[in-house]
Amino acid sequence: MEKKFEKYFPWFFVVGDVLVVILSFFLTGYLLKDYGAVSHPEFSTFSIFIMVWLVITILRKDYRFGRTSEAQRTLNKLLGSLVWFLAIVAIVWMPVYSDALRLVYFITLASSLFLLIGVYRTGIHLILRKTRAFGFNHRKAIIIGKGSSSAKLENVFNLRRDFGIQFLGYYDDISTCEQTKGTIADFFENANNLDLDVIYINESLKESLVRKIINFADDHYIKVKIIPGGSLQLEKNLSFSKYGDFFVINVNEIPLDSLLNRFFKRSFDIVFSLFVMVFILSWLIPLVGLLIKLESKGPVFFIQERNGVNNKVFKCLKFRSMTPNDYADTHQATKNDPRVTKIGAFLRNTSLDEMPQFLNVLVGDMSIVGPRPHTIPMNNVFKTQIEKYNSRHKIKPGITGLAQVKGFRGEIENPYQIRSRVKLDYFYIQNWSIWMDLSICLRTIYELLQNRENAY
Repeated sequence: MEKKFEKYFPWFFVVGDVLVVILSFFLTGYLLKDYGAVSHPEFSTFSIFIMVWLVITILRKDYRFGRTSEAQRTLNKLLGSLVWFLAIVAIVWMPVYSDALRLVYFITLASSLFLLIGVYRTGIHLILRKTRAFGFNHRKAIIIGKGSSSAKLENVFNLRRDFGIQFLGYYDDISTCEQTKGTIADFFENANNLDLDVIYINESLKESLVRKIINFADDHYIKVKIIPGGSLQLEKNLSFSKYGDFFVINVNEIPLDSLLNRFFKRSFDIVFSLFVMVFILSWLIPLVGLLIKLESKGPVFFIQERNGVNNKVFKCLKFRSMTPNDYADTHQATKNDPRVTKIGAFLRNTSLDEMPQFLNVLVGDMSIVGPRPHTIPMNNVFKTQIEKYNSRHKIKPGITGLAQVKGFRGEIENPYQIRSRVKLDYFYIQNWSIWMDLSICLRTIYELLQNRENAY
């Protein structure tokens, strides 16, 4: 039953995927039916597009849903396939037609494809999870070698039934716990009766024994996975690099090390910051600049050196919210700070003083979302007091960030506040996705509309 499911599921998935793509084209045509000037693809062109989608889906193996992956990974994979597909559509179809509204058709098609296929694939992902949680489509697994890491993995199997891993027990020469099924020699004698799918090997086993287990598994078509020891059980994704026939583990890679991920994030930054500059800053800068000048002497902008990516110093822009003073770099603003002007208080309370930083985003010094940049003196203090503080500078600093939408914004009054910021920034860096950026932006806009009194 399990083998049949694995055999037929990809075909079921691909057929459903194609039907959703067809539905997306029909939905696009329906939404734009009142625009007679829009030329829809002819049947022959439409058929080619369906074939292109099939090829992209199969080559990228979108039909593979990792047992331990989250729905977010499914959407990330869809986004990659959609970029390829829309690029081909834009190159092959759009130049052929001269309709003034063909761009509207293209954007509508892209939106409907992402929405409908995203719902379909996320639904399939969740259905598979539920199915596995009820004991179907499971994989039989054992662990060879008992140790602390092995016990943690057993707990994961017990807690996450939706992974679909049926843990049969341990084989170890020392352990005598209830879950131990025998010695390692017993494993080789009884393995044929276990109908195994996966063998997990504790890394503490001797190299010769590990090789013997792997060779046995290869002969019996069983997958083998090695459990890293405590030094590698870190809160991050591990990857591998190959040097000829030699492999090494990359222990501190982050999602934004990927060129594609950096492209998506930078594209989002450019589009968002251009939108803000054209529709908001074009009138906000003259208006706020006039109000600042009317209240106090000094420049409209406050320019301060801060640490950016890889600790590189850049000039961070803000609307000036204080009277000019010699302590701006060393004394952070406090509640009822006498240095803050009246218009400055309003700007800080609404976070409008940060708006010029969209210029920093456009030139590439900052990102829309990321760890908030601190002043250089503050960085010099915090990096000696807080573990992993400097890891915040692995990526570009942001106008807003995960720590800010979680409530850690404004004046730092207690040590736990900066420690919490660092933890949240570290989590963001290790788990970045374009969806997380979008959710943080939406949450930030919501909080700005609520007019909270603490400034970033």
